[in-house]
Amino acid sequence: MTEAAAAPNCLAGVRVLDLSQFEAGPTCTEVLAQLGAEVVKVENPKGGEPGRILGTGPKPGADAYYFMIYNANKKSVTVNLKSPRGVALVKDMAKKADVFIENMAPGTIEKLGLGWDELHELNPRLIYAQVKGFGEGSPYEHNLAFDMIAQACGGNMAITGEAGRRPVRPGPTLGDTGTGMLMAISVVSALYQRHTTGQGRRLQVAMQDAQLNYTRGAFTNYARTGEPQERGRAGFGPPIPPNDIYPCKPGGPNDWVYVFNSHNNPEHWRRTAKVIGRPELADDPEYVDRDKRMAHADAVNEMVTAWTQQHTKHEAMKILGAAGIPAGAVMDTGDLLAEPTFESRGIIQTQHHPNGDLRMPTFPVRFDGKPPKIAPAPLLGQHTAEVFGSWLGLSERDVSGLKDEGVI
Repeated sequence: MTEAAAAPNCLAGVRVLDLSQFEAGPTCTEVLAQLGAEVVKVENPKGGEPGRILGTGPKPGADAYYFMIYNANKKSVTVNLKSPRGVALVKDMAKKADVFIENMAPGTIEKLGLGWDELHELNPRLIYAQVKGFGEGSPYEHNLAFDMIAQACGGNMAITGEAGRRPVRPGPTLGDTGTGMLMAISVVSALYQRHTTGQGRRLQVAMQDAQLNYTRGAFTNYARTGEPQERGRAGFGPPIPPNDIYPCKPGGPNDWVYVFNSHNNPEHWRRTAKVIGRPELADDPEYVDRDKRMAHADAVNEMVTAWTQQHTKHEAMKILGAAGIPAGAVMDTGDLLAEPTFESRGIIQTQHHPNGDLRMPTFPVRFDGKPPKIAPAPLLGQHTAEVFGSWLGLSERDVSGLKDEGVI
């Protein structure tokens, strides 16, 4: 049987020195690793990056699933950055690297002597990437930030939730993963440009700034109305029904289906009316006209609800979709893991880790029909001798001596 995933090797030969932790930076470097780059995490010898103990793992004392899912396909070395010799080692690695990335607290990397000015002088070709909470020049540039802080300050929460209710934190970690993805495409772009210029670039992205990119639709609404977008009012004005989540049987917490009729395609309504058993309304001027249908919003939603409650969410999606009506079952993680075609297409894979397996999604773009293949996240310091040998030419005896001195 042909494997559903394969290494795309687009970035083969690219060396990435990764001093990031938690999610935003590691998301960026995981994508680079899955695309073929050699990503080397530089970690504290005493425990590694904090993500290794964030929650439980496959077994007691093992690396957390959190670490495993954001650090697949990478290598790990340990370096004591409180040791001058340790910092010197990182500088030596930076001379050999194509990309350097960090997301430490503001000012920390500079205090270590690993700032842009120092490393650019050592290696003018180095792509130097920084992920921060807030941008330089922001009144909050020295503040700490996590995903939920970026989503609050970047506009996401203000437009998420039901009309008239309090803001809601979106489920996806757009503050972290969303920011990391933007940095990944920027790194690849800078690498491409370097072929022409021979020079590295300094890349900086703030988590708050990144969220503005993901809420561009709200800016179009502000341009039209002069007012901030209200929760429950995404798109071009009030939603034309049906345009909502409707309950399905058997009534569990995620037994819902989203049904959508485009505001500029009356055929959606005609199809919907026939499917839900109200064919007499398919061409009724009070319903087929979108503006007039707004006056009957409650009646329309009641009709659709009465129909969806007779079906499971999967049945509803299948029936509506077959009729040419946009519809989507509200699928939770269990639903997604249970859908066999994600695995057969290589989108969900099993990370076979020494501590235990983890089923997880890969980078979803298919290269010649196959998405990138998942390799296990590294054990702490697993590749120290290998990387110091291949990058710096250190012998096993050299590495052993550095361990004895507390440098690695």
